Amino acid sequence: MTTIAPESATPDPKVAKALNRRRWLGRLRGGSTARPIWRQPIAAAALVILAGWLLVAVFAPVVAPYDPLAQSPDSYLGPSGDHWFGTDSLGRDVFSRVVYGARLSIPLALAIVSLALLLGGLLGLIAGYVGRFVDEALMRLTDLVFAFPQIILAMAVTAAFGPSTRNAVLALVIVSWPVYARVIRSAVLTMRGEDYLNAARLLGVGPIRALRRDVLPNSIGPAIVLATLELGNAVLMLAALSFLGLGPRPPAAEWGSMVALGAQDLSMWWVSVFPGLAILTVVLAFNLLGDALRDRIDPRSKGR
Repeated sequence: MTTIAPESATPDPKVAKALNRRRWLGRLRGGSTARPIWRQPIAAAALVILAGWLLVAVFAPVVAPYDPLAQSPDSYLGPSGDHWFGTDSLGRDVFSRVVYGARLSIPLALAIVSLALLLGGLLGLIAGYVGRFVDEALMRLTDLVFAFPQIILAMAVTAAFGPSTRNAVLALVIVSWPVYARVIRSAVLTMRGEDYLNAARLLGVGPIRALRRDVLPNSIGPAIVLATLELGNAVLMLAALSFLGLGPRPPAAEWGSMVALGAQDLSMWWVSVFPGLAILTVVLAFNLLGDALRDRIDPRSKGR
């Protein structure tokens, strides 16, 4: 009986994997005719805004004219040459606190999205690749988390563990990971029948190695787009928890708590308007960048 070697019956898995990975990279770069994503006006504007905020966060001690925690008797001063954004009820310079708030809100949003992507991506890979009862159990767990509104579940988790920066991050990771698990699982399910995965199995490649070297690199594209969009949501959710007194504890300079302080007396509009504008610009920039990445990777989604 004549047998056919696996190498001759199936395509080279390394070649197929490289072609699939090149497809995602080509979409991100825009191919040979389309402009790169950073040359699109909207995406370029978003990148400029985000780069500006990152520079502000890094060089906050240089940019801020005052100590963000220093109190003075000059409370509720309006915007002026001495205090560009005015002062709050304790005489603290609002501009300095907005600048230092970038050092807290943006890194925490990055940490939340990174941890949620790591946890959700790992569970999504396992669910999609293993299948059967493992997939069923993990997907029912995601359904359970999805059954609760994000902010309500985050409030419950933070209140249970106690208001603090660490617990706020933990709560937002808990409510955020299921969406990444669903996206990664969907991508893995579409690849399970690919020729290069079948060839890898015939060549004796184990499941862990297949997940690490074949499946993960080719399913990370949609997750990166989702993570970019979710960065804006993480900033908003963190600000919401801080607004409710469940985030970083005072006197930390955090945009949500600054808006809450200004909401106590709306006649002093500058106390809440300027940190609110900071939240608006960061969230808008992340959303615009995420939309540009999504349209680049999946042109069919444009206009939906």
